[in-house]
Amino acid sequence: MGPRLRRGLWIGAVAAALALVHFTAFPSNDRDWSPDQDRLPTASFQGRMALVDNVRDFTYRSTTDCDPAWFDAAYDLDRLESLWFMVEPFGRMGAAHTLLSFGFSDGSYLCLSVEIRKERGESYSALLGLLRKYELMYVVGTERDLIGLRAVHRKHAVYLYPIKAPKEKIERLFVSMLDRANGLAGRPEFYNTLTNTCTTNLVRHLNAVAERPVSPWRLSVLLPANADKLAYERGLIATDLPFDAAKRAFNISEAARQYAESAKFSKRIREQ
Repeated sequence: MGPRLRRGLWIGAVAAALALVHFTAFPSNDRDWSPDQDRLPTASFQGRMALVDNVRDFTYRSTTDCDPAWFDAAYDLDRLESLWFMVEPFGRMGAAHTLLSFGFSDGSYLCLSVEIRKERGESYSALLGLLRKYELMYVVGTERDLIGLRAVHRKHAVYLYPIKAPKEKIERLFVSMLDRANGLAGRPEFYNTLTNTCTTNLVRHLNAVAERPVSPWRLSVLLPANADKLAYERGLIATDLPFDAAKRAFNISEAARQYAESAKFSKRIREQ
């Protein structure tokens, strides 16, 4: 058997395995989930109020030792006033997690994070993410939980940028993300490392309100460690600083570690 034939047989076997996975695996909301992703958030709307169930607010002692806590809350759309973009680089080759945080005039913030929904004992693999291994979920939670976990316990660098956007677009973005969370609660989907990730979903939401849409196939979307630079180049970050200075200014890692236990966590990480 020649090398070309062997190569062709190997490629064919891989393609057959991928096809088998594609046509025999189905997403589900009924599995033995990791405790921090056990509950799916949902939202309903009454007039100008968004009623959100299962907002996550865990207290962590480590990445594996925590006190679970969820709550239900009402958010007044008329008090929604700011938008923040978080980038958490990790691993190699530009891997990063991104999320959005929405600020209200009463000083509260609500994070919306697109993530794999891990089963108990699972960990993330980019390769398995191509093979319908993980479901997709939207986590809705406090900054003290979602940002603090990453900066304090995972010990990753975390950058939190204020975004320039009119209030009506911030509101549309907020509502569209809650609607998407509702959709996943009713009809689960698989995560995909290339096409259905944290950043590709954020780009779709942002493109719905943006004047200049971003291609989901840009390298800084597929490997979003430099997604903040793309946002800066598009004029979305509210700063007059050069990009390198802005990146230093909006690195909130140390502040998050210093004020991890503070009831005013969100205020403190913005005071530097």
